[in-house]
Amino acid sequence: MTHTEHDPTKFWQTRLAAGDPSLHVHLMGIGGTGLSAIATVLLEQGITVSGSDRRLNGRTERLAEGGARIFVGQEAANLHAITPDVVLISSAISAQNEERRAAESRGLPVVKRSEFLPALLAERTLIAVAGSHGKSTTTAMTVKTLRENGIDAGYIIGTDLPGYGNAAAGSAPEFVLEADEYDRMFLGLQPAIAVITNVEWDHPDCYPSPADFRAAFREFTAGIKQGGLLISCLDDPGAAEIHELHPDQSYCGLTYGLDEAADLRAADLVTRPDGGYRAKLIWWNAPSGTLDLAVPGIHNVQNAMAALLVGRSCGVCLAAGAATLSTFTGTARRFEQKGEANGVTVIDDYAHHPTEVEVTLAAARERFPTRRIWAVFQPHTFSRTERMIYRMGDSFRHADEVIVTDIYAAREQDDGRVSVGELVAASSHDAIRHISGLDAAAAYLIRNLRPGDVVITLGAGDGYKIGEKVLAELGGERETGSKE
Repeated sequence: MTHTEHDPTKFWQTRLAAGDPSLHVHLMGIGGTGLSAIATVLLEQGITVSGSDRRLNGRTERLAEGGARIFVGQEAANLHAITPDVVLISSAISAQNEERRAAESRGLPVVKRSEFLPALLAERTLIAVAGSHGKSTTTAMTVKTLRENGIDAGYIIGTDLPGYGNAAAGSAPEFVLEADEYDRMFLGLQPAIAVITNVEWDHPDCYPSPADFRAAFREFTAGIKQGGLLISCLDDPGAAEIHELHPDQSYCGLTYGLDEAADLRAADLVTRPDGGYRAKLIWWNAPSGTLDLAVPGIHNVQNAMAALLVGRSCGVCLAAGAATLSTFTGTARRFEQKGEANGVTVIDDYAHHPTEVEVTLAAARERFPTRRIWAVFQPHTFSRTERMIYRMGDSFRHADEVIVTDIYAAREQDDGRVSVGELVAASSHDAIRHISGLDAAAAYLIRNLRPGDVVITLGAGDGYKIGEKVLAELGGERETGSKE
């Protein structure tokens, strides 16, 4: 009898890498964006999947339809009904969680994504997309570029790509992963191709200083396989610095951006009537076609070039990749138009870092140059609000009116060290106000909106519900479904 046969909880990494259908993975927090995507890949590989979450949502329903056993609530009793080989937990699962403690008391391996993903993807050609901003869109663009040019890559994206969802196992060796830096989840990966969109300090609850943040990205690039490739945005000082600090010469490097020194650069940018961009592509100083994007924002030109370089490295020529991205219309919660009613347009965006807020509103101003723009911002976490309060206060300059809601706590508790009032006071915007409660914010908008206005809800929490309430009250039809 082998060790694995004697104790199936041992050597789960080897069994996972081999796609052993007898392996049983239990995911705590299975309804979240990250773990639901992993569960989808596992199910498509034939692995037994169960999971728990505090409540059901659209993701858990789809997983149940795919064969996963779903438990509502996270209680010790869940583990009496099943015998998993490994328990995967989200970052939100505390050490005091009843179900987690029950798993640990049984001697089950309890791991986070940073330990699980390297085993899941050990036999794949991993393409890891990292960066403070733009990871989801760049990952989605890369997936679209590969799959629509004959490469059936697997993928995990931190949002939904229309027609693709957020995950698939794929049949090709390539696997595209949105590599999340939060809780150091991207460390331990060994990508064949690594993308760094930008490196700007975030997650102060995890990285106390900008130096800690940069160090994590250096450690990420140190994991690139020998003979692999690092693709970095030369326009971003943080990404450019990481690119220059190769720990050794065991992998190659390529750069992209608007900078004239970039290996792949965009030149002669022209804004399209719909807010998108048209640009000439220059590859090693030689004209290489045209990039024609429908999605707004210069940052999306940069994201597209990263995807094109990944595609080229996998055998998709630049012209074919650019043609594919000309039909890219965005992803869920990334400048997503939710609907229109009585001449009012409602858009939702996941932006929650000051830089993300600023570039999103800049893109909105380019898209709607003569319309009144309402920014409805839900600050995300107390730690980020406290450490970046002045940056946040200055990020609304492209909006005409600003509403700031209560802080979305997410994984944190309010320790009284920062308030929304302080954020409003830190802003130089002359039309900024705090409104407590989603219903109250929606009601204020409904009273003050007029035809031609644009409402943009910003944040990583549940602030998008404000826009949905506005549409419902004004009688408009939503264009997309709930994010749940």
